[in-house]
Amino acid sequence: MNTPHSTPPAQQDAAATQAAPIERVKPLLETPQRRNILRRLHARPTVRGSLLALVLLIGVILIAPFFAPQDPYDLLMLNIMDGRLAPGSQHMDGWTYWLGTDSQGRDMLSAILYGLRISLMVGLTAVLLSTLIGSVAGLLAAYKGGWVDTLLMRLVDFILGFPTILVALVLLAVLGRGVDKVIFALVIVQWAHYARIMRGRALQERRKEYIEAAQNLGFPTWRIMLVHLLPNCMGPIMVFATIQIATAIVLEATLSFLGVGVPITEPSLGLLIASGFEYLLSGDYWISMFPGIALLLLILSINIVGDRLRTSLDPRH
Repeated sequence: MNTPHSTPPAQQDAAATQAAPIERVKPLLETPQRRNILRRLHARPTVRGSLLALVLLIGVILIAPFFAPQDPYDLLMLNIMDGRLAPGSQHMDGWTYWLGTDSQGRDMLSAILYGLRISLMVGLTAVLLSTLIGSVAGLLAAYKGGWVDTLLMRLVDFILGFPTILVALVLLAVLGRGVDKVIFALVIVQWAHYARIMRGRALQERRKEYIEAAQNLGFPTWRIMLVHLLPNCMGPIMVFATIQIATAIVLEATLSFLGVGVPITEPSLGLLIASGFEYLLSGDYWISMFPGIALLLLILSINIVGDRLRTSLDPRH
């Protein structure tokens, strides 16, 4: 029996609920996980410097046609009499070759800017297509299983059993030179890595309750794979793709250096390095050195940012 001064339990619970502060759901950008990832990415000066260098390189690449002194793809603007000029030499029109010229009279600064565009475009396109094809193949193998899994994984093992550069060389020897052919060769040798990673991740996610619930609700297979399973498997794929951009750029530069990559009318960094390799011992170092430094900065910045991103997303850290 309640006394006149006592409060019923229901009213006490209601009063306690009103007095307690109401926790609001924080926006997506303010979650602790995202703050932790951003903090880890900015924790080291090397990561900040690499990220800044990568942003500056991409910005320079995008606006290269607007401030490059010369269009290195326009053969009418090249003068062989200006070939192998040292850095700082003057052109007859008054502007300066700040990084010198190559053997064909091509301004090295302009050639490097345009070469960075080709190398980055080839790397991004090859990684994007490889991620798409490999993710679909790995997801299909993990979800279907049986003979589909066996067939796709044996194909993956067959591709990964050969050296990457050897397969790319054979393909380009058959197909010929060209930017599109280089991208096709890189996709052929890289999609198997994404398929194996996606299959391993999808096999883990396929055993979870939300996939079983979706199956019991009668959802079609394509919806379960693309709407429910794929988004939860993209974390490792995206981190791996970030690092593979640098690998694709290195492969393209290697193929162009060997003479089977992009044509000479559209020089990439690898072809620029190859064109000055024979002049290194004669003192014309700038023809190969400056494109090599640009390639090194691009690869190093992508690798450092990608490696730090992988560490930040690793749940063990």
